[in-house]
Amino acid sequence: MRLTDFWQRMAAQFGPAYADSFARDHVMSELGGRTVNEALAAGWSTKEVWRAVCEAMDVPPHLR
Repeated sequence: MRLTDFWQRMAAQFGPAYADSFARDHVMSELGGRTVNEALAAGWSTKEVWRAVCEAMDVPPHLR
């Protein structure tokens, strides 16, 4: 998954403003105690991070 696709999915799920805040501030156990931004900076793939977000936030199947 390309980074642009990842951010489009985040914006579709959370809204553009909250997607940025969520990625910056929400620490997730599914990401090893990291935020989305920290996981991406640490080298996690966008696909892994998106799957973790979907699991943690109960993203509807049609948006996964």
